[in-house]
Amino acid sequence: MTADGQLRELAASAGIFPDFKDLEGEVRATGPETQRALLRACGIAAETPGEVADSLAAVRAASDTAWLPRDVFATSGKPQRLTAKTDCDWCILADGSGDVLAQGSTRDLTLQLPALPSGVHRLRLEKGASVQEVSLLVSPRLTPSLQQTGAGDKTWGVVAALYGLHSRENTGPGSYRELGTLASALGGQGAAFLGINPVHAPGWADKETISPYSPGHRGFLNTGHIAVSADHPHVLQGDLLDYAARRPLHDAALEAAAQTFFKDGKGSEQQAFDAFCSAGGAALRDFARFETLSEKHGADWRRWPALLQSPSGTSSSADPERDRFHMWLQWTADCQLRAAQQAGLSAGMPVGLYLDLAVGARRGGAEAWAAQDAIARGVSIGAPPDHLSPAGQNWKLTGYAPTGLQATRYDAFRQVLAATMRHCGLMRIDHVLGLNRSYWIPDDGSPGGYIRQPFRALMAVIAIEAERAGTVIVGEDLGLVPPGFREEMRSRGLYGYTVLQFEKTRNGRFRRPARLQPQTLACFGTHDTPTLRGYLEGQDIRWWEKLGWIDRDARAAAEQQRAAYIATLPGVPARTSPETGAERARDGIHRALAGGASAMVAVQLDDVLNIPQAQNLPGTVSEHPNWRRRYPVDVESLAGNAGLAKTAQIMAQAGRSAGPEDTRKDN
Repeated sequence: MTADGQLRELAASAGIFPDFKDLEGEVRATGPETQRALLRACGIAAETPGEVADSLAAVRAASDTAWLPRDVFATSGKPQRLTAKTDCDWCILADGSGDVLAQGSTRDLTLQLPALPSGVHRLRLEKGASVQEVSLLVSPRLTPSLQQTGAGDKTWGVVAALYGLHSRENTGPGSYRELGTLASALGGQGAAFLGINPVHAPGWADKETISPYSPGHRGFLNTGHIAVSADHPHVLQGDLLDYAARRPLHDAALEAAAQTFFKDGKGSEQQAFDAFCSAGGAALRDFARFETLSEKHGADWRRWPALLQSPSGTSSSADPERDRFHMWLQWTADCQLRAAQQAGLSAGMPVGLYLDLAVGARRGGAEAWAAQDAIARGVSIGAPPDHLSPAGQNWKLTGYAPTGLQATRYDAFRQVLAATMRHCGLMRIDHVLGLNRSYWIPDDGSPGGYIRQPFRALMAVIAIEAERAGTVIVGEDLGLVPPGFREEMRSRGLYGYTVLQFEKTRNGRFRRPARLQPQTLACFGTHDTPTLRGYLEGQDIRWWEKLGWIDRDARAAAEQQRAAYIATLPGVPARTSPETGAERARDGIHRALAGGASAMVAVQLDDVLNIPQAQNLPGTVSEHPNWRRRYPVDVESLAGNAGLAKTAQIMAQAGRSAGPEDTRKDN
């Protein structure tokens, strides 16, 4: 075999795609330089023909000598038969505890496993002096359903930007306290859930990142949303949040609150905090140590002294008291988020909070630092070039290496999932296609390429954690979807994600909500699209021209096409004008969605309040006021808001809500 042939075989064994089709249907080959870069990211030596030959020989040898694949699967509560390459003795060690769940010997190469509980167990095989240990992923067949939450077959909820909430006591950014107030108000209106942007930890020392989709660690919470008992001034620039001015004020209030707790905290609270730290284990200790180190060495661990660039180099903290402060922050945020979830449930919400799991974490943040055995090195995840973004998209986020995930038994991903699901009844996985394949962009300038992820194993892990938390899962399955992906996702119980703005037929008309897939969450738009009013007014098109992305002629063409689309919007009265018909259009679209086939309907708070400007404009950072807009109404007033009342009435008339009186009676 030629050297190029060996490189192709090695790349294929690591899951690297030989090519892919772009949105235009053009096949883009994955060249040798990309193959080497992606192999390097997985920790596989492939710089020279000799290294390629040695790595390929090792892969072949491991395959030839393995008695079972590295991952094997079973359905929880059901016996399972496995076929090995040799007869041997075996035992199953329980997930977490290591207790022996079952043991035996093969007969005619067959392992007869008993019914087992869900978990990522270890299956140990022995024959003489030879030993192989594989991961036994035992998962429920289905993730939790809406019916299991008590929400019924069809329901609805509201999606809001947490940072945009404010109250009479807190002018913003919104805190977990405002979240609870809004959840209680929506429960009284018959909503089943309240969705928000990701609330992952951005990093205490990171002073610049404000996007909730660029977190430092997805397994911990954003302490910037902690409500402090003593009010302090918040700084605004008009109706926009000024994070830079607000951050030191809020940080100082948290420092003071922590000092009071450690000095004068109640005994019961101290015990609860200690229990939280104990339950958090090594993951919490590592995170707190990172936060402490970042205060001295900066937010990006890749620029730290070499000895500190790994948790193993910092096994004993230089400042345990500061570590304890950061653990207190996480405990406080956890308590307040739990209280917000309870506020919604107590008000009659069958689901409660609907949280968002970002697609990845910043490469210099705590998650990448703590999970270095599982992450891909020297690459960022993103998206290939297409007609929407000719240069492609580099999200500058960390991706998991398939080999690293398998070797660490998916521990890092499980911790992130469990933390996000802990206080929500519904969770959305952003860019769920990443569970199947990831587009990696090498740092060395090589073209990007796709690598296959261990999809079956990741789906099993999601099912395991969702069962434990009782959380319903939505997969954001927009964009280029491989054949059979949606069917496989739904066969495991996940709900799809439908955005009406993107649902157009071949003849350029909007698809009727009655024709949408039932096992989906449907909405008109998202944080990355124009609001309903903004869509009618062409606010996004105006921004494109303002930023120089299109010229005047292109703007006119885009507006003409938009007008044609608006004429086919379901539920929108004919000749609706942005100036006089935005509320009529909103109610019509909400009525059409409510009467549609989707199991869940999510309405944007921006649309309920008839807001014209979008939360985020993709492709911009500072050019557009992303993630900074405050809502024009405080949370105390939302319970009596006419737009919300009308939306709730529409949903109730469509059978998606029992209404506040019946909801209180049932609960």
